[in-house]
Amino acid sequence: MVSNKNKLPDSNDVYTVSRLNRQVKSVLEDVFPAIWVQGEMSNLAKPASGHLYFILKDSTAQVRCVMFKNRQSGMRFNPENGMQVMARANIGLFEGRGEYQLIIETLKPAGAGALQIAFEALKQKLAAEGLFAEAHKKPCPQFPKTIGIITSKTGAAVQDILSVLKRRYPYGKVIIFPVPVQGAGSAIKIAEAINLADQRKACDVLILARGGGSIEDLWSFNEEIVARAIFDAVIPIISGVGHEVDFTIADFVADYRASTPSTAAALVSPDCAEVLAKLQHHEARLIHRQKQYIQNLQRRVELLSMQLPHPQQRLTELMQRTDAYAMRIKYQVENNLSARKVELSRWYNKINALNPAHTIYQQIETVKHLQLQFEKAIMRVLEKYNSELSRLAQILQTVSPIATLERGYAIVTALETGAIIKNTSNLCPGDGLRIRLAKADIDAIINKIHEK
Repeated sequence: MVSNKNKLPDSNDVYTVSRLNRQVKSVLEDVFPAIWVQGEMSNLAKPASGHLYFILKDSTAQVRCVMFKNRQSGMRFNPENGMQVMARANIGLFEGRGEYQLIIETLKPAGAGALQIAFEALKQKLAAEGLFAEAHKKPCPQFPKTIGIITSKTGAAVQDILSVLKRRYPYGKVIIFPVPVQGAGSAIKIAEAINLADQRKACDVLILARGGGSIEDLWSFNEEIVARAIFDAVIPIISGVGHEVDFTIADFVADYRASTPSTAAALVSPDCAEVLAKLQHHEARLIHRQKQYIQNLQRRVELLSMQLPHPQQRLTELMQRTDAYAMRIKYQVENNLSARKVELSRWYNKINALNPAHTIYQQIETVKHLQLQFEKAIMRVLEKYNSELSRLAQILQTVSPIATLERGYAIVTALETGAIIKNTSNLCPGDGLRIRLAKADIDAIINKIHEK
């Protein structure tokens, strides 16, 4: 019965929307006392405020519900979507939206919902058959060339996926297989799309996705036909259905489960910026190591160069040694000649003293003969040392790099660094070269490299 306070309004009275909602709320609260309502929980939300928002429904109707945080202290269970519950509630109206709702005072379980029971039964059946086993999971390719997406062409999920792929991996090709993601016949369409993508072999990986929703909204992904299509597919499949708290049969059968469609897109797409940064880091390390290796080789060459005397230095030493030998021979010869001259002078004096002309003549001839022998001996010694000098000079000429250049060879170095070029691994067309010949240097620019 309507109280006098909330008597029926005059038909000629004009209400504002706020006044109308306020009066309807007052009427509902006065007419209906706290009552018990039984139904299945759906669309459960737990915001940071701690309040619970959900829908109670049966086979033909549903009503919005709210249970404030201060009413949850005596609750002995964790409410979940699909649960059958008994709620003691007051009937009210949310004036801001003009929506009728139940304000829950007490909440207790009344048994699992039919959909939840069916979900658990199929989950146990497929698990027993091994459809969830890790041994059947296929690896996701690190750099897929083509990514397939099975989802609604009008949903937010496909836009979220494309946005993530464009940002992280713009080089990958995308093929969209549009399907209905809820409602009658949608499970069959989803399974057919999986089979079609697998038969075409045009994709390296598949994303199965849709946005969040109630257990009824997501039920297409709990159908056995979808689960078996995922299991039979050769191509790796990532399930990105619903939100993080939503689990479907497709999640358990798929090779990877992502908490959201965006997460699924991130899972199949490498971050190109990160990969490029890693490559640049490795390139810098490789260049640094190559420079160190080249510097070590240069230091080794310098050390060996210090240990190996230059041919000109060796030739100078031999010339100085030859000069020393020549001076020693000359000194010995001069000494010998001086001694002979002394001896000759002594005999000459004797001859003059005796004045025998014949003896003097013979002695003169003897002296001439001895002098000739001495001269020949000197010439033989000189010829011997000159021959040795020529032989050593020939040996030095044979090993000298200058002789190699005179035979038509050349030494090629980098124009900028002066490093000797031994192969073309670090050369590019346009690089400058210095070509050292026997009697000239030539600066050149590389036009083309002919590999052998």
